[in-house]
Amino acid sequence: MLDKTGTVPIYSQVKEFVREKIEAGVWPPGTLIPSERDFCEQFGISRMTVRQALGELVSEGLVVREKGKGTFVALPRLRQRLTRLSGFSDDMHARGKQPGATLLSIRLVPAKPSAARALGILPHEEIVVIERLRLADGEPLAIETSHLHFAGVEGLIGRDHVASLYQLLRDEFGVHPTRAEQEIEASWATTREEELLRLEHAAPVLRTRRTTYDAHGRPFEYAEAVYRGDRYTFFAELSHV
Repeated sequence: MLDKTGTVPIYSQVKEFVREKIEAGVWPPGTLIPSERDFCEQFGISRMTVRQALGELVSEGLVVREKGKGTFVALPRLRQRLTRLSGFSDDMHARGKQPGATLLSIRLVPAKPSAARALGILPHEEIVVIERLRLADGEPLAIETSHLHFAGVEGLIGRDHVASLYQLLRDEFGVHPTRAEQEIEASWATTREEELLRLEHAAPVLRTRRTTYDAHGRPFEYAEAVYRGDRYTFFAELSHV
């Protein structure tokens, strides 16, 4: 039962009720939780109060709404370490998941200014741009766009890019990723990103921009990626020097 004396806001009590069910394992990941109407009838409260409580839980990443289906307990987020350079496929294999990709486009085009600066080449010099939808156990998690420039890069056209791109570069082109510089920022998904990643309208996403260098210290890839904000957490271990 809820305490309606006014000491603690009703919506906060509903939030804690749901949180306790999730943390206790009563409602495991993927569980369809009661509807707004169910909560209203159970606690004798307004739908607006329930909506506020669930909305904050969505913002905190504990539950997710699926249009036409209801509200579900969110799946555990994937944690990606920022101090280790690895590709998406390697990350998913390490988590016991099957990586996959859908090739959205591959083309030989003049470099846009941001890619040219990162790759240290002249604007409009030709590069290969590969855009892929990255999957884990069939679930779309990210959209990756790789801008690539190295000797023989045009040989990427027509290759199978569903497998690991970094493995292909190592095995077929002798390009070995050794270090990278990466930026991360929070944003909102575009309409196209919502469709590809199966997100609700105005869903939060994490955007990364990464420049990757080969064993000779030369930049060969400028990658822009969009990750589902409800499924990813980036973390780094920091120490005081």
